[in-house]
Amino acid sequence: MKITEGQDLALLSQLLLARGPGGQEDEVRAICHEYLRPLCDDVWVDPAGNVVGLIKGKQRDGIAGRAVKVMAHMDEIAMVVKRIETDGSLRVTALGGANPVNFGVCPVDILGDQKIIPGVLSFGSMHATRNTAQGADVLSGNVHWRDVHVITRSSVEKLKAHGIRAGSRVVLSRHWREPFRVGDAIAAHFLDDRAPIAAVIQAVQRLDQRRLELACDVYFVFTTLEEECNAGAMYAAATLPGDTTIAVEVGPVMTEYGTRLSIDPIINTGDQKSYYTRSVVDGLATAAQRCGYTPQHALLVDFASDASAVMSNGSSARAGCLAIPTENTHGYELIVDGAIQACAATLAEYLTTL
Repeated sequence: MKITEGQDLALLSQLLLARGPGGQEDEVRAICHEYLRPLCDDVWVDPAGNVVGLIKGKQRDGIAGRAVKVMAHMDEIAMVVKRIETDGSLRVTALGGANPVNFGVCPVDILGDQKIIPGVLSFGSMHATRNTAQGADVLSGNVHWRDVHVITRSSVEKLKAHGIRAGSRVVLSRHWREPFRVGDAIAAHFLDDRAPIAAVIQAVQRLDQRRLELACDVYFVFTTLEEECNAGAMYAAATLPGDTTIAVEVGPVMTEYGTRLSIDPIINTGDQKSYYTRSVVDGLATAAQRCGYTPQHALLVDFASDASAVMSNGSSARAGCLAIPTENTHGYELIVDGAIQACAATLAEYLTTL
């Protein structure tokens, strides 16, 4: 399935509506597989649940170029059931880097083994007093997971019959997943990492038209469990060819990092898990410039990616991170029109010049 300009928002909307908590990314996986299949030389799902698409590079002088792995993660921040109370309400905790404030009080989908049922994430009544711990936390704005429960209006027996148990995933309901237009920008939950997935798919489409310029094999890997532990990326780095890994991510727009909300890609120079390889950083920045953009170099201290994870554990010799400037990361995120396309163009340009 090829993408035209008019289909960009349709693809992003499709990805945003897909539920993808860590370890249960099936809906996102199906979309990624569908779009890669007609564009790549081979597409498969590996034992870790990653979707992998291969575009083979053209050999130059009879020598095959190095392979490169490009990674964007399929999972989203979510919740996981810790226990079921006697009244059928659920106690939950974070799956990935989620805090209660990321979601607020909202509708949720509870992903049972047999059935998906609706629920409401609750902090309790806003008329509570400081006489209860939950009331004190809510009134102070310092809400913890211990203050949170999910209202199901189901009995314990019904929940068990639906396959809802400790470990079941709880995600933001599709009711609140639609993208929202704000002037020249799009806002939504889970642009991390659905906007980068859309950018990677667009880059694959561009490369499909530029195969003669591609000297190296490129493995496009849509990974599992990035928000939790980078397990999918680590498996892919250990089992696929290539000594260079590029993560495509969202990048926080913050004064602290000197980043701004624009179409100009963020070139991550380092984060909490690793400093990125200088030659890769320079290559991505040069590619952005050749595409007519002004790269934003940033040291994202409170951040991590699949690429920094695999570099830090020694399973990738070189790494880089290309990011879409994003407001409200891990919240109700916002990117400007053209940012996905700028990221895709930069990535495709970088890969054709290796």
